[in-house]
Amino acid sequence: MARAEQAIRIEPAAPAPRYELRVRRHGPGDAEYAVWQLPAPATPQVKTAQRIARLRGANLDLIEHRVLRRLAQSGVRLGPRAGGADDGYALAEDAALLLGLLFRTLAPMRNRANMRMVTAGIESMEPEEAAYWAGMAIHRRRPRRVLMALRILLTECNAGRI
Repeated sequence: MARAEQAIRIEPAAPAPRYELRVRRHGPGDAEYAVWQLPAPATPQVKTAQRIARLRGANLDLIEHRVLRRLAQSGVRLGPRAGGADDGYALAEDAALLLGLLFRTLAPMRNRANMRMVTAGIESMEPEEAAYWAGMAIHRRRPRRVLMALRILLTECNAGRI
């Protein structure tokens, strides 16, 4: 009877998707940050790790201090790295979507003034708005159009044209 009364404790599945920031050092002063979505019970369609976005080079150099500050706020501290080795850090969903959106939006840009305006605009977004734009940029058939529209909105709004 005592055995029948014992309840089996089952841990619920993680209610949110899992994300990871992977940092790779290609050389001194040459880092690459990539946001990956990992398989989780909350996302059965994701069978293997999928890269959401990545940023490297001059575009990353321009915003790296902001990314590091955002990561520190999320509780992620980047440690020393071995040359060429990938280091993975678990990210919260909000931070992953914001960084993914930021990386995807900035990757093709070359105008540093516009890059600063877009970065400021994305960082000032509410988490829901960033998740909306990230979803549009990741899951749409033509994500370049979505990202271009976001770039235009953020540069014109910040320049005072609208």
